[in-house]
Amino acid sequence: MSEFKPLPDQPPPPNTVGLVGWMRAHLFTGPVNSVLTVIAALIIAWGIAWFVNWGLFNADFIGTTRDDCSGAGACWVFIYARFDQFIYGFFPEAEIWRINLMFFIFAACIISMMIEKTPKKGWIALFTLVGFPIISYYLLNGGLFGLEVVETHKWGGLTLTLVIAVVGIVASLPIGILLALGRRSEMPIIRSISIVYIEFWRGVPLITVLFMASVMLPLFMSAGAETDKLMRALIGVTMFQSAYMAEVVRGGLQAIPKGQTEAAQALGLSYWKTMFLIVLPQALKLMIPGIVNTFIALFKDTSLVLIIGLFDLLAIVQSALNDPNWLGFSVEGYIFVAFMFWIFCFSMSRYSQALERKLNTSHR
Repeated sequence: MSEFKPLPDQPPPPNTVGLVGWMRAHLFTGPVNSVLTVIAALIIAWGIAWFVNWGLFNADFIGTTRDDCSGAGACWVFIYARFDQFIYGFFPEAEIWRINLMFFIFAACIISMMIEKTPKKGWIALFTLVGFPIISYYLLNGGLFGLEVVETHKWGGLTLTLVIAVVGIVASLPIGILLALGRRSEMPIIRSISIVYIEFWRGVPLITVLFMASVMLPLFMSAGAETDKLMRALIGVTMFQSAYMAEVVRGGLQAIPKGQTEAAQALGLSYWKTMFLIVLPQALKLMIPGIVNTFIALFKDTSLVLIIGLFDLLAIVQSALNDPNWLGFSVEGYIFVAFMFWIFCFSMSRYSQALERKLNTSHR
C-alpha cells in the first residue's frame, strides 16, 4: 500500500489576487457595478483631461497684468502677481524677512521632531511650545532689538491664518484636558462649572463667538484697557475650540479601563500623578484621530475671522478679486485657496496616521 502524500499548496487563481483581484472584488462585482464603474471612470478621465488642459497646457503662469493672459486657459498670472500679498498680507515689504525667518524656525522645529534619530527631542518640543511663540511674537510685532513695530491690522493672508490656527490649537488642548478632567471630577462645583462651560460654547456658532469676542469682550475690560481685533479673535477661538477638545479628551478617558486608575491608587499615586502618568498617556494615543480632526476643523474655520475685519488667506484673495484690474479670475483664486488649505489639512492627517502607527500598542 503506497503512502499518502499531500499535494503542495497551489497558488491562488491569478484573477483573484493583486490589482485584478482587487478590481474584481470592489469595482466589478456584478453587471450594475461594472457599468457604474465604467461611467464613473469616464467622467473622472474627462474631468482630469479638462483640468490638465485648462490649468496646465493652456494656462499662463508668469506676468504682472491681466494682459499677459492669453485667455485660452487658467490665468495663474493673477496668483503670481499677488502671491506676496496672499502669503504676507499687508506686512511691510522691507520686513517680510521676519515672517520668512519665523516660518523657517517653525519648519525646522517640526521636521526635527518628526525625524526619529533627532537627539534631545524633549528640549526641541519645549522650545517649540515655549520659546518659539515668544520669538514669533517679537518677529511679527516688533518693538525689540530695533525691529519696526507692525500693527496687527497689517497682518494677513496665510500668515494670519497660521497664527490663528496654531494659537488656537496649542491653547485649546491643555484647556480642553482640564475641562474634561473637571467634567469627570467628583467635586460637584468643579463638575458643574465644566459642564456649563462645555455645553454653552458647544451650543453657540463660532461666527457668534467671534462677534461676541470683537464687540462684547471690551465691555468686560477695565477702563483704559484695549485689545486689538486679533487678540479678541484668538481668545474667542480658544474658548470655543477648548469646549470641543474637552469632549474629545473625555471620550478618550472613558475608553481607559477603570482598573488602570484603581491600580494606580493602590500604589499610592495621587490623583494628578494617576492622570498624567497613567491615564492620559494611554488615552491620548486613542484620541489622536479625534484631536487631529478637531485641529483640521479649526484650521478651516479660521476663514470666519473675515466677519470681524481680519484678512486671512480667503479674505485677502476675495479682496483681490474685487480689484478692477483683476475681475473675472475668481476660479483661479479659489482654487489657490483650496489648494493651500488642502496642503496643511492633508499634512496634519498624514502625520497623525504616522503617529498612530508609531504609538500603536495593539489595542485591537
